[in-house]
Amino acid sequence: MAFAGKYELESQDNYEEFLEAIGLLNAKTDHKVVTEVVQDGNNFTWTQTIPNWSWSNKFTVGQDCELTTMKGAKFNAPVTMEGGKISVPFPQYNFTAEIIEDKLVMICRTPGEKGVTFKRVSKRI
Repeated sequence: MAFAGKYELESQDNYEEFLEAIGLLNAKTDHKVVTEVVQDGNNFTWTQTIPNWSWSNKFTVGQDCELTTMKGAKFNAPVTMEGGKISVPFPQYNFTAEIIEDKLVMICRTPGEKGVTFKRVSKRI
């Protein structure tokens, strides 16, 4: 259960640029994000929380799953795991997550030549 646990934001790169690229211009960027991952085999519940807002998805690795974007829109996508890295193709970006030295490293990349890469590193708490 490599991913299971609670993590607190340690560092992030290009967050504001990423939010702008996906159309969340008014999102707050000055808070400590807490990510909680509940893992039961290939079944996951992935929740991110900041004061007054929470976003959660349940999914099963290896299956097409109904997920929700940060804006609340529902979509279906295959969730895969290769080499310990979870990958989800969100409508506006590709999401990957992996554990590196007991830290949760999440990367979101918007497509295209001028795509934005947002990286968030969270420490286990």
